Amino acid sequence: MNTVAALFRAAATAHPERPWMQVLPGTAAVYGIAPGEISYAAALAEVAALQAAYQAAGFGPGHRLGLLLENRPEFLLHWFAVNALGVSVVPINPDLRAAELEYLIAHSEVAAILAIAPRHALLRAAGHAPVFAPGDAPPPVAPRTGQIDGDTEAALLYTSGTTGRPKGCVLGNRYFREAARWYRDTGGLMALRPEGERMLTPLPLFHMNAMAYSAMAMLATAGCLIVLDRFHPSSWWSDVRASRATVVHYLGVMPPMLMGAAASADDTAHQVRFGFGAGVDRGLHAAFEARFGFPLIEAWAMTETGAGAVIAASHEPRHVGTGCFGRPQGDVAVRIVAEDGSDVAPGTAGELLVRRSGADPRAGFFQCYLKDPEATAQAWQGGWFHTGDVVRQGEDGALYFLDRKKNVIRRSGENIAAVEVESALLRHPGIAQVAVAAVPDAVRGDEVFACIVPRTQPPTQAARAALASEIVTWCLGQLAYYKAPGHIAFVAAVPLTATQKIQRGALAALVNDAMRSGEVIDTRALKRRVTA
Repeated sequence: MNTVAALFRAAATAHPERPWMQVLPGTAAVYGIAPGEISYAAALAEVAALQAAYQAAGFGPGHRLGLLLENRPEFLLHWFAVNALGVSVVPINPDLRAAELEYLIAHSEVAAILAIAPRHALLRAAGHAPVFAPGDAPPPVAPRTGQIDGDTEAALLYTSGTTGRPKGCVLGNRYFREAARWYRDTGGLMALRPEGERMLTPLPLFHMNAMAYSAMAMLATAGCLIVLDRFHPSSWWSDVRASRATVVHYLGVMPPMLMGAAASADDTAHQVRFGFGAGVDRGLHAAFEARFGFPLIEAWAMTETGAGAVIAASHEPRHVGTGCFGRPQGDVAVRIVAEDGSDVAPGTAGELLVRRSGADPRAGFFQCYLKDPEATAQAWQGGWFHTGDVVRQGEDGALYFLDRKKNVIRRSGENIAAVEVESALLRHPGIAQVAVAAVPDAVRGDEVFACIVPRTQPPTQAARAALASEIVTWCLGQLAYYKAPGHIAFVAAVPLTATQKIQRGALAALVNDAMRSGEVIDTRALKRRVTA
């Protein structure tokens, strides 16, 4: 079958002795699991046992299983097991809180949720789906049967939009298998060796990068995946060396942190051949490569595009330090258009449109937004996928990222919809109006800035600081910690249109004025992961 499970089974059958995954001691300690390597043979046996348990419980095509397992090996083992039965998985960010979980559980209609024990109470309170832990028998469900193939839904990934509600991207088996093929065959500076790479990633498995690229690339070449619980700057290089990693995946926030450490003779004492990611600081790009001895391959993709239109600077010239993310390769077709939809001249900024050339322009892309045909049609208007990203193209075909057209705040690799944060904050009893925008942050890229009209204006600076702290603390119980405001300004009014919509341009000016006035309350220190 043309499934993710079949891709895993082929790798495990061909190379049972190779390591499929390595759990480093630091990650093992955080999760309370055993460190060490898991062979393909051992993983295959575990997947077979899990598959039998799910099948006995009635799981089949059309069911969805929620997964809240952080970056534990169980995430992939259970995915491979249920994928063989035609079941789709819905990865759940462990940082989501009550309001977000209520929406996700109801919208996705998961049949059950497999989660770590500390999250069970929160999940049960947020929805009616049965919740169980790794090691427990899956709860019984109404049996379903049907055909399983490349078009069968393999995962439902939620991505932030500007409407205030995350959209569920329906991803079929072909989406993931195409990602495996793309990474295996891209070549150039990203060439994967058939004897097996060792790929280290600190990125979360509930995002498409680790789930679709890291995991699938290693299956395509029977390599070893090394998944950290998260990025730890202080132990990064010791983890890289201990794991014998040959490839690392990164977020743009990572290089500045690593460059901030004192130079060492051990900076090049590793086996890394290249890094793959996006958003590296342009001023640090060349310096990082010179210091640590390997290229950072900047790439572009979206959850919606998958490998159907991924672009990476895997071939020279890479134009390091310019925001270049490569040239379209193979059958990826691009257009750069002005506001009226007309193509712009080379070197001129415009919105990036993408599709696959050939008979099927959507090959490798997401199938649709769940329960939202209007949004799906709008994204594909005119037969091209509208990315919302502003780029320019050089004379040699190289693409350069300039800005985001959509009203999305990108903080440490997380996309945050301003409208979603505004909607949550308006439920606070002390807030009359609110408008949220992005402001630059030296470490995180963007930070969340909230202009708030309180129902009662605090009379003193101390009272304003206390109210801001109370709002952020409350917000941490409603939204993922990174979505909470990092800066708050109490204002008399937010700029609105005649139809009572926020004037985003005027809001940007209001934010700039507030930053210059010094009346802003810095609440970034309060933004910490909230444990159950």
